[in-house]
Amino acid sequence: MSSTAAIEQESTMDFDVESVRAQFPALQQEVNGRPLIYLDSAATTQKPKAVIDAITHYYQCDNANVHRAAHVLSSRATSAFEASRQLVADFLGSPDPAQVIWVRGVTEAVNLVAYSWGRSNLNAGDRVLVSTLEHHSDIVPWQLVCAERGAEVVAIPVSDEGVIDQAAYDELLDERVKMVAVNHVSNALGTVNPVKEMVAKAKAAGALCMVDGAQAVAHWPLDVIDLGCDFYAFSGHKLFGPTGVGALWGRRKLLEAMPPFFGGGEMIDRVSFDGTTFNTIPFKFEAGTPHIAGVIGLGAAVKWVQSLDRDAAAAHEAQLLAHCDELAQEIPGLRRLGPDTNRIGVFSFLLEGTHPEDLGTL
Repeated sequence: MSSTAAIEQESTMDFDVESVRAQFPALQQEVNGRPLIYLDSAATTQKPKAVIDAITHYYQCDNANVHRAAHVLSSRATSAFEASRQLVADFLGSPDPAQVIWVRGVTEAVNLVAYSWGRSNLNAGDRVLVSTLEHHSDIVPWQLVCAERGAEVVAIPVSDEGVIDQAAYDELLDERVKMVAVNHVSNALGTVNPVKEMVAKAKAAGALCMVDGAQAVAHWPLDVIDLGCDFYAFSGHKLFGPTGVGALWGRRKLLEAMPPFFGGGEMIDRVSFDGTTFNTIPFKFEAGTPHIAGVIGLGAAVKWVQSLDRDAAAAHEAQLLAHCDELAQEIPGLRRLGPDTNRIGVFSFLLEGTHPEDLGTL
C-alpha cells in the first residue's frame, strides 16, 4: 500500500487506541484534573514503556562502551548497539546496515552531508535546491557550505496551500544543480511530498537528492531503495524513541568517498603524527563514545512501531484528521493551513484575534 493510499483510505479496520495509549507512561497522568491528551507529536513523541525499559536495562545491566573492550558488559552492549543498526536498516529497506550512520538527529545528518559531501563536491556556480517547506535544519547547513564554496542555495517555491510547485521545480533543474534537499513530510503543515518523483527528476538532471524523513518515519513503511534517494535521515524522538539520536542512511559509494565529519576515537584505522587513515563505514562517521543508550532505545522504538498494525494505525489517523477538519469548520474565525489532500495528521491553523502562544497554553 502506498503512503498516500494509507493516509486517504476510509477504513473500518480495528485499531485498539486504549491498548496503545496504555503503553505510554506519560499519558497515564492528569493535567488540570483531566487525562492528558498530547497533541504535540510533530515536535516530539511520547515514549512507550518498551523504549524506556530498553534504556533502563542498558544502564542497569549492560553499561559499558561499545567496540572498545572484550569484557562481558561491553560485548552485550556492542551486540545491542549493532542490533539496533540492523533494525534501522531493515526499517528503512536497506540491505546493508553499514549504510546506517548514527547521528544526533536530522540536524546533524544534514550538516554531515553538507560539510562532508558539499565541501568536496560543490564549486562556484553550483546550486543546491531546497524547498520552502523545509525546516531550518535543512536550509542553514547548505547556506553555510554554499557560502564557503561559492555555490548558491535556490528555493523551490510552494503554493499558498503548502504544496511544492512541480512546474517551478522542473524549470530549476539544470546542469548547475548538484543537490536537491527536500522533506518527505512537512513538519509544519503535514504535506506529503512526492519525493520518489522528485528524486527521479533530480537524477535525470544529474543531481543527488537528500530526504529529511523526520516527520514521515512514524506513519508508513519506508523503502529508501525504492525511493531512489542518495541520503535519508530521521530523528529518533519523532519515532517514539529517545532524544539526541537519529540515523542517516546513504548510498555506500557516496559514503565511502566522503571524508569524515568529526575526528576522534573509533573513526580511525591508524594514527601517527605523519598522518591518519580512517575506519570503514559506518564507523568513520561515528567519532567518540556514541549515545549508546539512545541507539538501543531507538532500536526498541523501531521494534515497537513494527509491532503495530500500521495500516490500521494510518486509517485511524486519517479518520481522526477528517473528524478534526469537520469540527474545525464549526469554529468561527478558524483558518486551517496546508493542503486538503496528501497530508498526514498535522492540523495547523490560525484563529482570528488569538495569538498562537496564547492558544497553545490552553
